[in-house]
Amino acid sequence: MIYDVTIDGHPYRLELKQKDGRWLCSVDLADVSVDAVLVRPGILSLIIDGVSYEVKREKLLDETHLWVGSERYTAEVRDPRSLQNRRGAGGVAEGTKRILASMPGKVVRILIQEHEKVEAGQGVVVVEAMKMQNELKSPKHGTVQKILVAEGASVNAGDVLVVIE
Repeated sequence: MIYDVTIDGHPYRLELKQKDGRWLCSVDLADVSVDAVLVRPGILSLIIDGVSYEVKREKLLDETHLWVGSERYTAEVRDPRSLQNRRGAGGVAEGTKRILASMPGKVVRILIQEHEKVEAGQGVVVVEAMKMQNELKSPKHGTVQKILVAEGASVNAGDVLVVIE
């Protein structure tokens, strides 16, 4: 499972895999030794690389906070495969936006160029997945900052394809 996690504005890619009955964790492709136990709802006991932490989750209407000891962090966790997250991502038009692959597939067409102006809802890249072509659209008016894939490239769910400013 892959998650995009933002802690106090810093983005991380968290990957969890199950192997031999254990969970393996990597953060930004670096393996991390983690042992986690849910103590009670909203409270985790973690041992990360031999150091123990108690993490408390505080959910507010519009954001989530994690408390580690007396330190509070603003946290956002997105599952790039989640339809709710993909729909919700298009509603906010401020800041830099990343267009992510919604599932594994192959890039069949790139409809824009770097530094080109785009409109909200304009098609930017076409990905073929499960014999269906899916046109991914710009979530905002802006300028294409970076195209991170090429036509013919294979992509995984959650891969960043295009960055729009």
